[in-house]
Amino acid sequence: MATAAVDVPSYARVEPGSSQLSPAIYPKASPSSPVDINAIASEWVSELNKAFTGTDYTAVAQLFLRDSYWRDQLGLSWDYHTLHGPENISSFLKSAPKGCRIKSLEVDSSSSVRQPSVSGVDFNGKVQGVVSFLTIETDVGRGRGLVRLLQDQEDGKWKAFTLFTTMHELKGHEETVRGRRPNGVIHGGQPGRKNWQERRKATENFEGDIEPTVLILGAGQGGLTSAARLHQLQVSTLIIDRNPRIGDNWRNRYHQLVLHDPIWYDHLPYVPFPEHWPVFTPKDKLAEWFESYARLLELNVWTSTSLTSADWDESKRQWTVTLQRGRADGTTENRTLHPHHIIQATGHSGEMNFPKFKGMDSFEGHLGHSSQFKGAQPDGKGKHAIVVGCCNSGHDIAQDFYEHGYDVTMVQRSSTYVMSSKEGLDVLLGGRHTS
Repeated sequence: MATAAVDVPSYARVEPGSSQLSPAIYPKASPSSPVDINAIASEWVSELNKAFTGTDYTAVAQLFLRDSYWRDQLGLSWDYHTLHGPENISSFLKSAPKGCRIKSLEVDSSSSVRQPSVSGVDFNGKVQGVVSFLTIETDVGRGRGLVRLLQDQEDGKWKAFTLFTTMHELKGHEETVRGRRPNGVIHGGQPGRKNWQERRKATENFEGDIEPTVLILGAGQGGLTSAARLHQLQVSTLIIDRNPRIGDNWRNRYHQLVLHDPIWYDHLPYVPFPEHWPVFTPKDKLAEWFESYARLLELNVWTSTSLTSADWDESKRQWTVTLQRGRADGTTENRTLHPHHIIQATGHSGEMNFPKFKGMDSFEGHLGHSSQFKGAQPDGKGKHAIVVGCCNSGHDIAQDFYEHGYDVTMVQRSSTYVMSSKEGLDVLLGGRHTS
């Protein structure tokens, strides 16, 4: 029996390759405005610590609103978790083999930005609550957190609407920074000793019997930041990248590309961007920064290098990998290494997806993927360009065509929420990520 076609609004359609996410339900405005915000934050933290100490996970759950979220990264377990609602929070903590691994939280008053403040939790700022940064301690480490507190409509108590916790360091394996920084020299007579440059070269090339504990695939921001953290933990690490230079993953992209995130959202560990840096970073400027960052932090990076094979030995708990490394003189060498861990940092969309469809073979114009786009050709008057997709790259490329005189059409499969850069930053990052 045939069924009639039903028109479904674009916002309600689930397209192939995507999923429909349930929108968050914001609480109604609190009955009263926060008066003593420090007391509100401190009292909530005190009650949570009391419940932790008594392993009273029902009491923990009662400190969260009915439609609340706890997002944790490695604080509760060696995994990431998003717990929705008091029942799920209580159930998770009760079923965890070691209970709640977070032993205590404290209000972070280390700066005026981090101490408790009044802030909107919704896009329009109509629902005001108390927001506070936190410090946390677990059974094995220390970390940070952020809580948004709202007054419960039912009992008038201040409870968590969202809680974020993350572990930053392991006890006994703290980073070699500040008071734990290396001395840099061993005084006294040492015949035949090598200077820093000689030692650095040997380490970077993994000469002799030196082996990396961790191999990272990809020298973009994910690979560089992972290596930087591991280096400060004194874990021997090697990054490989098939590009000729660090930063080429940005340098080789389309001509007019500028980052769409502001600088205060993009800092790398240990070496923040300078205070004079532009809010939005041009791609080539960022590429130069990545290259300098790797040198400053003494990261071991082999460019023009590909992974040709990788085999895991369960008995030895290590990999056997073969790498093909290109040299500056044009020659190549094959190296076999035995890391214990491999991190894939090739990006969430590192390989292009170019569909095939009818008519491609006979099309007389140019077909290309955004990752291959270098810039619109000049003198596009009278020419047509079609851009399929309307996210950041799509808009940038369409603008480039338009500025060169092309008649541009953008094609998209569903509706798009459009906001200006300024308003978008205020909504998405305001109050938490600022200069």
